Amino acid sequence: MEMDGSKRVFQRLGPSSQGDNSNNKQQKVCFHWRAGRCNRFPCPFLHRELPGPPQQQQHAAGNGMSSSKRPHGFSDDNRGAGMRRNPNFNNTWGRTAAGGGAVVRKTEKVCNYWVKGNCTYGNTCRYLHSWTTGDCFTLLTTLEGHQKVVTGIALPSGSDKLYSGSTDKSVRVWDCQSGQCAGVVNFDGEVGSMLSEGPWIFVGLTNLVKAWNTQTGTDLSLNGPVGQVYALVVGNDMLLAGTEDGILSWKYNGSTNNFDPIKALTGHTHHVVSLVVGANRLYSGSMDNSIRVWNLETLECLQILTDHTSVVMSVLCWDQFLLSCSLDKTIKVWAANDSGNLEVTYTHQEDCGVLALCGMHDSEAKPVLLCSRNDNTIRVYDLPSFSERGKIFSKESVRRIEIGPAGLFFTGDESGQVRVWKWSTESSSTS
Repeated sequence: MEMDGSKRVFQRLGPSSQGDNSNNKQQKVCFHWRAGRCNRFPCPFLHRELPGPPQQQQHAAGNGMSSSKRPHGFSDDNRGAGMRRNPNFNNTWGRTAAGGGAVVRKTEKVCNYWVKGNCTYGNTCRYLHSWTTGDCFTLLTTLEGHQKVVTGIALPSGSDKLYSGSTDKSVRVWDCQSGQCAGVVNFDGEVGSMLSEGPWIFVGLTNLVKAWNTQTGTDLSLNGPVGQVYALVVGNDMLLAGTEDGILSWKYNGSTNNFDPIKALTGHTHHVVSLVVGANRLYSGSMDNSIRVWNLETLECLQILTDHTSVVMSVLCWDQFLLSCSLDKTIKVWAANDSGNLEVTYTHQEDCGVLALCGMHDSEAKPVLLCSRNDNTIRVYDLPSFSERGKIFSKESVRRIEIGPAGLFFTGDESGQVRVWKWSTESSSTS
C-alpha cells in the first residue's frame, strides 16, 4: 500500500546510496514505536533502529573516530566522545531480561489505549493495564449513570439497595445483586451530600435536607439550611448538617414522626464541607481553612484549629486521634495534650491536594487509610506508619469513599462513576 505522505517524509532524509542499504536509509523510525504506543498495523515506519551508514562505520573502524554528524534517530553505535558502548546493550530502555522474556518496568499511569480496549502491547505495555497497584483489592463492578460529580454514597442497614447522589441533581438506586440501576430520583437542586443511619437515608440539597426511611417509606423535608448542604453526620441522637452558612442540628421526634430543629452552630466564616463525630465531640472542617471542635452536649465551640493553610476537605476520627486533610497537600494527625486541647502530632506531606479520607480495616483487621487526591488517585496507607500499600486510579478525582459490609467499599468520582471494591485476602496475608 502506497502512502504518499510517508513517502515524502522518507525523501526528506536525503538522497539514497547505491546498494542494499538504500531502503534503510530512506526509511524513518516510527515515533510512536519509540514511545511504546504504536498501534498501526501495518505501520509505514520502521519498528527498529536504523544502522549507521556503512561509509561512516568503515571510516570509524579504520581511524578510531566517529562521525560528527547527528543521525536522524538514536542508533546502537556510539556517537558520544565520552561514552563507551555496552556490548550487552540491546536498546530496550526500561526493560530487563528475565526468564527468557522482557520484564517491563511499568510507568504508574493507566494506559489510555487499554481503557478504550485497543492496546496492542498486552503484557509488554509500559503503562498499567489495571486500575490498581499493590494487589490489595479487586474492582468488582462499575456503576454507570451519573453525569456529574458523585457527592454521596449510602447503603442503609437491612437494605439490598445502594444509593448514590450527584451534582447532576439526582439520586440513583442500585440493585446490589444485579448491579443494575433500579430507579432514579430527580431534584430541583444539586445533591451535596448523603448519609445512611439505620434505615434512614439523608440527602443534603440546596436549602433542604431530605429524609427517607427505607423500611416505613416515610419521606420528610427538613427546612432551615441556607445554600448547599455539603456534609451530614449523626451524633448524640442528633442529625447535623454542614452548610454554606454554618452547622444546623435536628432531633427526631417520635410522637410527631418528624425532625425538630435544635440549634445553629455558628463561628465558621466560610462553607462547612466536612463533619465527623467522636468521643462526644463534633469536628467541622471548613473552607475558612479551620477545624472547630464542638461539645455535643452543649453544642458550644471548645477549640479552633488553624494549622491548615487551605480548605479542610475531610476530617476523620481514628482511635484517640483526629485526622484531617486539606488542599494544602497535607494530612495532619491531632492528639490531645495534657490540658485536653488538640495539637498536631504528625504531618504527612502529599505532593498534591487531598480531597477525602476514609478509614477502614483490611481483611486481616489491620487499620488502613484511604486518601483521595486531586491527581485522580487514591493512596492506601497502613496506620499508624503511613507506609503505602497501593494505589487506586480513576478517570477523574474521587470525591466520595464509603465503607460497606464484608470488606467492600465504594468510590464515587467527578466523572459520575461509582465503583465497588473488595479487599483481597491473599495480598493482606502476605504483606
